[in-house]
Amino acid sequence: MFSLPSPKLFYIYVMHIFEENIKKLDLNIPDMPTPLANYVPYKVSDSTVYVSGQGPVMDGKILYSGKVGVDISEEDGIKAAEICCINIIAALKTSINGDWDRLDSFLKLGGFVNCNDNFTDQPKIINGASDLLVNIFGDKGRHARFAVGSNALPLNISVEIDAIIKIK
Repeated sequence: MFSLPSPKLFYIYVMHIFEENIKKLDLNIPDMPTPLANYVPYKVSDSTVYVSGQGPVMDGKILYSGKVGVDISEEDGIKAAEICCINIIAALKTSINGDWDRLDSFLKLGGFVNCNDNFTDQPKIINGASDLLVNIFGDKGRHARFAVGSNALPLNISVEIDAIIKIK
C-alpha cells in the first residue's frame, strides 16, 4: 500500500520560497566569487554577516567597467548593480550553508558608482540591487542603504556594493 511521507520528510522536497523567486526571475546564484585581493568575501560575527564589496563579476570576468553615464549607460549600471547583488546573495548562501531559513533580514547595503562629478543618479543605479533583494526576499530584503559616486573603483569596475545581513 502507498503512503505519503511524513510531513517533516515531505518538506525536503518542497523548494524554499526564495529559491522559487530566484527561479521565477530566471537567475542563477553562482558559487561565491573569488576575492580579487587580500580579503575574505564575507565574515560572520555572532548573528551578522558582513559581505565584502562585490563587483559586476561573473565567472571571473568583469562584465561592466568604466564610468556610468560615460562609458556605460545607466541601464547597464543598473544591470551591474544586479550582478553585484547576485554575488552578495552567493556569499550569504555560502555563509548559511544554503539554509534560507537562517536569513533574518538584510540590514544595509553600501553602493559605490564609478562616475563623473556631475552624475547624480547613484540611487537609481543601486536600486538595481535593492529591487532585486525585495523581489527575492520580500520584507526580509528591505534594508537601509547609501549610494554614492566615486571617481574610480578597483579594476575600473562600474559598481561595487557591500552588505550587512542579520542571520539566525
